[in-house]
This record gives sequence, C-alpha cells and structure tokens, in this order.
Amino acid sequence: MYELKVITSFAAAHRLTMVGSKCENIHGHNWKIEVYVTGEKLNAGGVLMDFGEIKKHLAEVMKKLDHKFLNDLDCFADGNPSSENIAYFVARELQGKIDHQSARVSRVTAWESEDACA
Repeated sequence: MYELKVITSFAAAHRLTMVGSKCENIHGHNWKIEVYVTGEKLNAGGVLMDFGEIKKHLAEVMKKLDHKFLNDLDCFADGNPSSENIAYFVARELQGKIDHQSARVSRVTAWESEDACA
C-alpha cells in the first residue's frame, strides 16, 4: 500500500454547545489539517497521485472554512463544528473531488492546538 500526506491550515472561529466550560464561548483556532491519501497501485508515472492535485483540491475545501464563523456554515447545521466534525467534513469533501479509482482519503487529522487533535 502507498500513502501520501499533505498538510495545510486554516483559521476560523466557532462555538461548541453542550460541551461545557469555556468552549461554549465564541473562540477561534488556527487549525492544522493533515490529509492522508492511500492506494494499492502507482500510475504509469510511478506515483499514486500528483501532490499538486491533492493540494489544489484541498485548497478548495479550505476556502469553505477559512476565516469563517463555522457555526454559520450549512455543513455544521446538524452538529457542533468540533475538530471531529471538521476532520469528517474535510475527508468527505476531499474524497468527492478525487477522481482516481486507485486513491482514496484514508485519514484526516484536525489539530486545533499543538497538543489536541481529532
């Protein structure tokens, strides 16, 4: 199996409900996002997928989140814009943009601080 990893970031504010403590107040983070794409076969060029293509698609996803109040976005209408839900959103959106039968998003990590991620 082959695995690619791309790292990006975005800044945004959110407010988490029903978690208690200070997280229920509006606050912001500079999220770091790690995306892993895996597959079994390399293409004729000897790569699983071009890094530039992953970065382009990931930038499109980040535009939806960057410098936004996440609670106002439709994608979080049914739940908190938590790090867990942000990672899920990024994975789902990116997978929808990858047009390769041999590559898939296998993992997304959303870091909300240097020592906390989902």
